[in-house]
Amino acid sequence: MSGAPDEDDIEELRRQKLEELQERQEGGGGDREEAMRAQQEQADAQKQAALRQHLTDGARKRLNSVRMSKPEFADQVEQQVLALARSGRLGDRITEDQMKELLSELTPDSRRFDITHR
Repeated sequence: MSGAPDEDDIEELRRQKLEELQERQEGGGGDREEAMRAQQEQADAQKQAALRQHLTDGARKRLNSVRMSKPEFADQVEQQVLALARSGRLGDRITEDQMKELLSELTPDSRRFDITHR
């Protein structure tokens, strides 16, 4: 092992942090901003769990690579994957090759020109 935390460790840390925030919210009279932050963290944790369920490791790595350069685009792709999963149109887990196809379909064709000769 390279010393880097794996996804299970990260998920456990997220869960612990969420529990701490919930305890503070319940015991400290409840700061509105803190409650919103805890709610956002919980939503993010649920989204990540759903993505882990519907994406293979390779597909998740590819999506994370896209997130480094285009975070808004990665969010759009995540929303598309989750929408497909919710609607039941997602058969099995999305593989890396399927993720490549999805990314190319969702990428705007700003530099593509189709020229037809008559």
